[in-house]
Amino acid sequence: MSHRISIFRTHFMPFGFLMVPLFAGISPVEGQEPVLTLADCVSLAMEANPLIRSAGDWYQASVARVRQARALPQPSLDIDSDLQPGLTDFSDYGERYVGISQTIPFPGKTYLKGRVAGEEANQVLADGEVLKLDITFQVVERFYALLRAEEQVGYASQNLGFTRDFVRMTELKFEAGDVPRMELIRARVEAARASNEVRVAENEERLTRAGLNFLLGRVPSSPLSIEGDLRVLVGSYDLEEITAWALQDRPEIRKLTSAIDRERFVRKQGLLSYLPDFDVGASKHKIPGEGDTWDVTLSLALPVFFWQPARGEIAEADANLRALQQEAAHLANAITLEVEGAFVNLTSAGDQIRLFEEDILTQAEEAYQMYQFAYEQGEIDAIDLIEARRTLNEARTSYADALFNYDVALAAIERSIGRTLQEQ
Repeated sequence: MSHRISIFRTHFMPFGFLMVPLFAGISPVEGQEPVLTLADCVSLAMEANPLIRSAGDWYQASVARVRQARALPQPSLDIDSDLQPGLTDFSDYGERYVGISQTIPFPGKTYLKGRVAGEEANQVLADGEVLKLDITFQVVERFYALLRAEEQVGYASQNLGFTRDFVRMTELKFEAGDVPRMELIRARVEAARASNEVRVAENEERLTRAGLNFLLGRVPSSPLSIEGDLRVLVGSYDLEEITAWALQDRPEIRKLTSAIDRERFVRKQGLLSYLPDFDVGASKHKIPGEGDTWDVTLSLALPVFFWQPARGEIAEADANLRALQQEAAHLANAITLEVEGAFVNLTSAGDQIRLFEEDILTQAEEAYQMYQFAYEQGEIDAIDLIEARRTLNEARTSYADALFNYDVALAAIERSIGRTLQEQ
């Protein structure tokens, strides 16, 4: 069965790993904090987040180990002074050897050592890509959470203004004898509740902004202004198609592939260990009173203990290969489940958004207008109007939550495939 979902984004969200210029296109007024888009925040995180910088350094270190693995052993300088009358009497010797020797690995061994180190570097690179995906997702989630928090502060402030106006109007009615004291008390209680909701919303906004600053590698208390839209819907994608992309492009899969290739090279190393390395040397032989001669040596190891590689390196590599193949199967199932979960969340949030836009918000607005008119005409008391207002605020807040949930689910899908749907 094929499943499809409509998706779009009104702005670019770079899940890729190419660094882009920070704050591209932003021209802040001197002395003011620049206003950051989602793309700006992701770019800044990729450049300034300490964990991502650390991952880059770890990768450079792994690349350096590749060069080390390909290096030949250092040659040896050999000096042999024989038949000396004293331990330190080097000038009076019977004969002397001065030469140089070099270990030459059997052809193919150095190449395999380089390939093993290269696959280890590829695993470190994949770890860095996973980290970038995780940080990007966290930045996206915090960015939309901050947009939602700002909207909630706006709703709460708007409601506080309404309740204060309502208190003043109720006080006038109470002084005119049109409403009982109980109604005035209820209005004041509602104003106090609205004031507390503003404080709660502002605290949430402040904490969310601090969390976003933290991900951007900034001091959490730094000023931060963002611009964006919670509503980002349109386009069409298929669940099976998205799953196929994830199974193809996830860096965790590339890491496992490199790990499997590494063990295969290690196994070949084990097989080549049956073949000996060569030690080649040449030295000048000097005997006082006689002509100088040259000595040339060639030595190699004998694989007498031939069973050791099979029981050691080869057996270990075979066991590692089997384990990694099982991990690969598990990872494929985990990715499929992850994509399906994000897809279900996206579909559910999309259905909620349509329900709010087509039904709930309109009805809540109409109901509030009707209750407000009825209150002004004296047909209902303050309690009914306050409840209608609260219902309207809850509808608006829930709508913002649905938009946020949709954006986070979409970001989770893009995290699961390792790139944006636009890039794909």
